Amino acid sequence: MSEENKYTFENEEYRRTYWHTCSHVLAQAVKRLHPEVKLAIGPSIENGFYYDLDAPFAFTQDDLAEIEGEMRKICKEKLKLERFELPHRSLCSIMINVIIILYYRRFAMKETYSRTKSVWQRMNQKERKAVMDYGEKYKAFLDTARTERLAAAEIIRQAEEKGFKPVYTMKSLKPGDKVYWNQKGKSVILAVIGEEPVHEGIKIVGSHIDSPRLDLKANPVHEQEGVVYFRTHYYGGIKKYQWPTIPLALIGVIYTRDGKKVEINVGMKEGDPIFYVSDLLIHMAQDQMKKTLAEGITGEQLQAIAWTNAEGKAKPKELFMKWLKDTYGIEEEDFATAELELVPATKSRDVGFDRSLIASYGQDDRVCSYANLEAILDAKPGVKTQAALLTDKEEIGSYGNTGMESSYFVKFVMKLLSLQGQDTILDFYETMENSEMLSADVNSCLDPMFPEVSEKDNASFMGYGINLTKYGGARGKAGSNDANAEFLQKIRTIFNEAGVCWQIGELGKVDQGGGGTIAFMMADWGAEVVDCGTAMLSMHSPYDLLSKADAYETYLAYKAFFESK
Repeated sequence: MSEENKYTFENEEYRRTYWHTCSHVLAQAVKRLHPEVKLAIGPSIENGFYYDLDAPFAFTQDDLAEIEGEMRKICKEKLKLERFELPHRSLCSIMINVIIILYYRRFAMKETYSRTKSVWQRMNQKERKAVMDYGEKYKAFLDTARTERLAAAEIIRQAEEKGFKPVYTMKSLKPGDKVYWNQKGKSVILAVIGEEPVHEGIKIVGSHIDSPRLDLKANPVHEQEGVVYFRTHYYGGIKKYQWPTIPLALIGVIYTRDGKKVEINVGMKEGDPIFYVSDLLIHMAQDQMKKTLAEGITGEQLQAIAWTNAEGKAKPKELFMKWLKDTYGIEEEDFATAELELVPATKSRDVGFDRSLIASYGQDDRVCSYANLEAILDAKPGVKTQAALLTDKEEIGSYGNTGMESSYFVKFVMKLLSLQGQDTILDFYETMENSEMLSADVNSCLDPMFPEVSEKDNASFMGYGINLTKYGGARGKAGSNDANAEFLQKIRTIFNEAGVCWQIGELGKVDQGGGGTIAFMMADWGAEVVDCGTAMLSMHSPYDLLSKADAYETYLAYKAFFESK
């Protein structure tokens, strides 16, 4: 062969060397972009090269283009290449070590299910740091998204930053498109279009962004013995005795007579005043203390102090209404067109010297909602369309036009289908039959201070990973979805292969009580559904408690589900 052809594809040896080197560049590019991907072998072949990759997601055309771009960058770096040959014995030794490493990665990875070792005991230092970093972002979300309106606004803001567009502005849909649905500023759906048509099914994670609270009544302002109060009506299931003597923030919207929208947010910022529900002093509470906890504070006693100042002949209420008029342009009649909520003004805080726990208002269900948001923003586009459902009104039965009992989710799916040329109601039901959903809501874990309400062997533990609940409901599984064993097996496999720490758990003893989620609503349309969320303590209190490790595993679980086939 002539010298000028030595380094061309006419030279078979050069061609093989070139293809083999390209395979190594490919592997390096993939590892740079996707460190979680595992490498197998990458030989040259007659017409090019390939690499066997073990990835927790399906590579798309966009991924391949990105990898090609990274390969070109590596080539421009002009890294030193060195070829060397090993004796047969050394090569055999290396191959054995490779096999051992591959076996270890496959079979000796982090234990995903355990009832004796917490997630903390199963994590390395890198994972611990990831947990703590995630906790900081999650706390920031909790302190921003104090109400369902604020949560929806923050979710849309983050989604738009990642390229999501309103679905109602789209003319067509292709794989990889990112769209969202805004339901009256209180519920949001985010979706990433998959390689398969939407009709082939959707991977859905469904969470809710409303939480128990005190709502102002339509005519809330009244004065009693020189004190101006806000009358309230509690929202969702609460222990009424927990709400007096804690700092409260007033957040929401109110419309004036001329139609002006006024946004109120008082109590969360440093230096803001707060609002306060009083309680009876212990010295005079003899009769109150004889009552049950349910009777000690009544609903009508949950009135928040708003004003006491008086001046001259003007009484406190007169001055208060004048101040509202001067400050916000609000008159008393305007409260009839308001949505104002009193929520705990205490910010999210770490708990314990080890900072392993988070205490905050609204973690039911914003721990799952935040994980849902982060998961769909971070997940690689998959074969199936991915949808993060973040809904309102779950705490009061999912009724109303922003709750799951309404039609907006149906309209959203129908819109996706119509943009892909399928727009019949039969198409919708077939899509749901092909769909899978994690009902992302919290569960209670065993409380060592109140062990009598749980059956230990079937209870979840704090710090042991995301919780799978086959059935919820009350007593005889009333109101329960009761997930199919086949679907549970699939979810277990997804979590195990992705290294997600998970556990099982029921909501208390059989006769003790129970609770429902949105799971049965999706199941009614034919989807496979299982309850899957974070276990926590003091649920529905003004200051819920959960493990940072569980919050992080919840995110990993939803991301793995989105990326699964």
